[in-house]
Amino acid sequence: MTYRAPLKDMLFDIRHLARIDEIARLPGFEEAGFDTAQAVLEECARFNQEVVAPLNRPGDLEPSSWKDGQVSTTPGFSQAYRQYTEGGWQGLQHPADFGGQGLPKTVGAACSEMLNSANLSFALCPLLTDGAIEALLTAGSDDLKAIYLAKLVSGEWTGTMNLTEPQAGSDLALVRSRAEPQPDGTYKVFGTKIFITYGEHDMAENIVHLVLARVAGAPEGVKGISLFVVPKFLVNPDGSLGARNDVHCVSIEHKLGIKASPTAVLQYGDGTAASNVNGTGPGAVGYLVGQENRGLEYMFIMMNAARYAVGVQGIAIAERAYQKAAEYAKERVQSRPVDGSVNASAPIVHHPDVRRMLMTMRALTEGCRAMASVAAAAYDAAHHHPDAQVRQQNQAFYEFMVPLVKGYSTEMSLEVTSLGVQVHGGMGFIEETGAAQYYRDARILPIYEGTTAIQANDLVGRKTARDGGQVAKAIAGQIEQTEGELASRDSAAAQSVLRRLAAARQAFLDVVDFIARETRGNPNAAFAGSVPYLLLAGNLVAGWQLARSLLVAEELAARGEDTAFMQAKIATARFYAEHILSRAPAARDAIVDGAESVTAMALDAF
Repeated sequence: MTYRAPLKDMLFDIRHLARIDEIARLPGFEEAGFDTAQAVLEECARFNQEVVAPLNRPGDLEPSSWKDGQVSTTPGFSQAYRQYTEGGWQGLQHPADFGGQGLPKTVGAACSEMLNSANLSFALCPLLTDGAIEALLTAGSDDLKAIYLAKLVSGEWTGTMNLTEPQAGSDLALVRSRAEPQPDGTYKVFGTKIFITYGEHDMAENIVHLVLARVAGAPEGVKGISLFVVPKFLVNPDGSLGARNDVHCVSIEHKLGIKASPTAVLQYGDGTAASNVNGTGPGAVGYLVGQENRGLEYMFIMMNAARYAVGVQGIAIAERAYQKAAEYAKERVQSRPVDGSVNASAPIVHHPDVRRMLMTMRALTEGCRAMASVAAAAYDAAHHHPDAQVRQQNQAFYEFMVPLVKGYSTEMSLEVTSLGVQVHGGMGFIEETGAAQYYRDARILPIYEGTTAIQANDLVGRKTARDGGQVAKAIAGQIEQTEGELASRDSAAAQSVLRRLAAARQAFLDVVDFIARETRGNPNAAFAGSVPYLLLAGNLVAGWQLARSLLVAEELAARGEDTAFMQAKIATARFYAEHILSRAPAARDAIVDGAESVTAMALDAF
């Protein structure tokens, strides 16, 4: 089986939850209504199903390889990437001024999900380029934009982000890479960067590295970090490629999953790649982005774009695992159904526990997809709405959503891909079936671009405690409005969802008050429950979006519109409420009542 894009569900979310036709009324998006979204998604589905998805399994079996500083990607990747760029997919949501199509993030996110479902390893290259584009659009000089943006937006060149060093993981205050100013206004960059996704490859003619480094005399800690563009090949004044820069790939990592994606160790400035660039001796030529010592601020533009995108990766791999498990469950014959509905061994999809697992996989995936779609719509409104207050409200909502989309969706993907293995039984533990690859690939997602704990620290510190929980409570207020709509319905599904949604919202509010209070006086207590708080919040928002889905689906089913699909949406929303949203009160108890036991044990007892 290969991948089938869940177009109906994506288009349902875009139309009814993200409300694409409202986005199309914003300045700059006039041509981006539902019909455009549908046409783009259908073509994106065709491309990914036919071109990218068939390379997923080969990439796991024959991953990228390194030899003498050169990286060869999986056979077929370069050709697929060329088709990707020729189709204009890299520039889908980037500005038309630099050759992009300028479509809303609401559309781009759905296309990103399809690409990542088709082939997570392949999709990482465009993901990092997107981040580099965002950083240059925001902080790059006019000269840097003129030289690099059109080539990045077209996909002719790819981008990377270089943060991590052997001694500096999440704590970027420990970054030691250095940048020395040169008389011509450039800098010479020296240092080692690790875990650089697509830091070296054979799919594009140039790679544009965005690198964190310290200028001599800079303040200690994160306040002394600057950001530099360091291209693999220098660019001549006429735009052609010039000399090889002094940066080279020392090795690539051997990983649990996403094996086809080359994760590089890059060495800057040791003279190996180009010992005398421009006749000035060793050192990778770099160009300052923005101002000195503001590099971390600029890099976080890339990080926030990447964090949302990684959340979409979680949804994507969960969808792929669900499709695989559902197909297997309908084919694998094992045991008679307990209700006697079949008088012989039957496909395992007849068994209640298998259906429970499949429904859990489906509900989690659809809930997170809906959450991500609504967050993307808020991003679009925050950047394009003519009313400053509306922009501000949407920006606050989107910023609150980013750690939820990243953290909850990626943790969710572990549950879903693990269930996918379980549905397969012993066959799931055998690599040949393919179920294990999704589990292995998913395992990186809660780690890179900031672990779940880092997302949770952001949610606690910047997004909840800083404003005393005001944004969180405003979101709870919107959820309460949805509860009011559910209360007006007399269906059993609506009433069941109402009870669980109200209980989860109250659990969330209890935790928000606890976090806001304890962060000031007892930070260990607040941060002991930070990840459970993130998971509770993500669970609530995903459940809320499925509740909204139920309201729409009941109305459309009553009108006879695609009744089978709408009934499935209703069933999925009810299942989510009764089996997943019902976890929220227990999470509340663990956070509020269990904080002390997290730190009670003496350190030397571990």
